[in-house]
Amino acid sequence: MSLPQHTSPHLATWQLEQRFAPDHGLPVLADVDVLVAGAGAAGVAAAVTAAESGCSVVVVERYGFAGGAAVAGMSGTICGMYLASRDADRPTAVVGGFTRRFADELARRGGLTPPQRYGLTWTSAHDPLMWRESADDLMTAAGVRILYHCAVVGVILDGDRYLGVVVDSNAGRVAIHARCTVDASGDGSVVARAGGRYAFGAEGRIQNPTMFFRLGNVDTERFWAAYGEDTICPPEVTAAIASAREQGADLPREKIWVFRTTRPGELLVNATRLTAADGRVLNVIDPEDFTIAEVAGRRQVREYERFLVATLPGCAEAFVVDTGVEAGIRQTRSIAARETLRNDDVVSCRKRDDGIARSPWPIELHDGTRPRLHWLLDDWYDVPYASLVPERGEGIIVAGRCLGAEHEALASARVTAQCFEYGHAAGHAAAISLRTGADLADVDVDEIRARMTERGSLLA
Repeated sequence: MSLPQHTSPHLATWQLEQRFAPDHGLPVLADVDVLVAGAGAAGVAAAVTAAESGCSVVVVERYGFAGGAAVAGMSGTICGMYLASRDADRPTAVVGGFTRRFADELARRGGLTPPQRYGLTWTSAHDPLMWRESADDLMTAAGVRILYHCAVVGVILDGDRYLGVVVDSNAGRVAIHARCTVDASGDGSVVARAGGRYAFGAEGRIQNPTMFFRLGNVDTERFWAAYGEDTICPPEVTAAIASAREQGADLPREKIWVFRTTRPGELLVNATRLTAADGRVLNVIDPEDFTIAEVAGRRQVREYERFLVATLPGCAEAFVVDTGVEAGIRQTRSIAARETLRNDDVVSCRKRDDGIARSPWPIELHDGTRPRLHWLLDDWYDVPYASLVPERGEGIIVAGRCLGAEHEALASARVTAQCFEYGHAAGHAAAISLRTGADLADVDVDEIRARMTERGSLLA
């Protein structure tokens, strides 16, 4: 697949496809029913669901902890659970299932805030350490074999059938054989390494990465009294940012979002907008672009810290506690799927008999000079199961933000609550496939939906 013109100028030089034959000759570390690549929200849900359905499961994760964008990228909130409305004075949940289960586990540990106002909807912020601990405990209790500090570097294929992956670590290179593979990498890395088709946004235009940070030693009572209850900043803060930028501050985003956290005296801040020096959109699949994003992101965080300390009530003695381990990634590859989630499916709030997740989240698009929001008022749309299934290949399904979706549609469908439910669906699909012998593309979606509903998912 040719690379779109507007991606990184360096990306075409990196070798991507890495396919291994069944007689690969590598040591086999494990031979399991289900291999899950990636332990973000989707990967954790898929691994736990498949294991609790009786499958042997291995999850492979490049970091030493679970969480993906929610933890390494410090996105910090469980977005996508609640309706948007102009009139509601309290949140109305339309997503349950594994999302609700994980949120309840966080809340039990004291690691989740009550719902906070986000424009016309609501979201909750989580503690990243408790997120990791919750994921560890859920996967361990389900019998999942967890392999942290391992990176998938190749795919084992027999024709179009996925037979597992090749994993690299400081201990060396090994193979993991699996009858079903769940690509929960967020980047469609397994599908891409196998030669599957994918796209980068709209003609190569993808959403900007960001660098989240936590601000400590805040007089939060004074801060929230001035800022207001909405986590999206009020007009006077936007105006103050624009004024500071005119005086030379590196504050490219005028509309920032600030969340309460579970810790006293602390704020979670989503403020940065990361591009190349010439304004080019960064594609963080390319490690050079990823590096630019992270170096620039940390510098930009300091600029916003100085602005907040100098300008906003309650922040005079505040300081940055930490940033994300990596830049927050909103979008990279979207696979070519058996069915694509279309922009019109989202704006028309399309309901479907083959839906495996509801989404009430707005189209939240970060690919210009300021975030753009298109609200889905008092309604939601359904994400079809086939958007998780690559157009080619047997024994493979994706879960997470790399599902098959158009650019604007993905700006709604990519958030945490929906990613939990994609993993929930993928885990059940794998278990059904193994029991019935049907390929993942052909499993009975009604049975997936029934199993999800039994476990608390709210499906149309």
